Amino acid sequence: MRFRLKLFSLHLLSSATVLTLVLGGLYFGWYRWPGWYLTDVTRVIVVMVCVDVVLGPTLTLIIANQTKSRRVLARDIGIIVAIQLCALSYGSVQLWNGRPLYYAFSEKILQLVQAYDIDANEAKLGREQNPTLAPHWYSLPRWIWAPLPQDWETRKKIVTSAITGGDDVISMPRYFKPWNEGLPSLRSQLKKVDNVAYFAKSEKKKLKDKMKAAGMADDQLDTMPLTGRGHPLLAVIDPASLKITAVLTAK
Repeated sequence: MRFRLKLFSLHLLSSATVLTLVLGGLYFGWYRWPGWYLTDVTRVIVVMVCVDVVLGPTLTLIIANQTKSRRVLARDIGIIVAIQLCALSYGSVQLWNGRPLYYAFSEKILQLVQAYDIDANEAKLGREQNPTLAPHWYSLPRWIWAPLPQDWETRKKIVTSAITGGDDVISMPRYFKPWNEGLPSLRSQLKKVDNVAYFAKSEKKKLKDKMKAAGMADDQLDTMPLTGRGHPLLAVIDPASLKITAVLTAK
C-alpha cells in the first residue's frame, strides 16, 4: 500500500503542478477578472481538473502494484499520462482560442471580444489597416472603442450582418479606435441601474445593494452592462473621470 500511495502522491503532485502552470499562465495573461467570468469556461476547467488531477492519479493508485515488472508498470502509467495530456491539450487549445482580446465599447454597451470572434481575414485586414489595435498571437486584453463606420452603406451592411447572426463591428479590428476617443460617446450612454437592460428586477436590487455597500450611489447615470458568453456584469463608471470604478456580478 505504501508503494501505491507513493506513486499516487508523485502523480498527483506532478499533474497538479502542470495544470496550475497552464491555467495560471492563461489566467494572468488573458483571463483575469472579468474575463474568466464572461467567457463562461467552467465546463472546460472542470473536465481538465477531473481528468488531470482526479482521474489520472486515482488510476495510478489502482493499477500500481509492486509485483508488476518495471516495464509493465511504466506502460500502464504511460497510457494514463497520455490520456491526461490529451485532455490537457484539448482544454488548453479551447482556452487559447477563446482567450479575451478586447473589452469593446460599441453603441450602448461594453462587450467582451474573444479570439475566435475575429476570423483570420478580419485579423489580416486589421493588421493592414489598423496595425496599432489589430490582434496578434501575443496580444493581451485591451479596452477599445468600436464605433460603426461613418459611411452609410458600410454601416448598413455591418448592422444587417449583426442582426442576421453574422459579424458585428466588434469583430472587425480595422474599425477599432482608442478607448479614450470613445469616452464622450460612452458618457452619453450611461444609465441608472434601474434602467440598465440585461438584468432582472431582483438582480438590479442585488446590484444596488452592492453599490451601496461599497459606498457608491445607486441613483446616478453611472452604469453600463458588460456582456460576454456568460451572465452579464455591471460596469460602474465615474461620470466625471469616466474611469471604471467597479465591475459587479448580479449574484
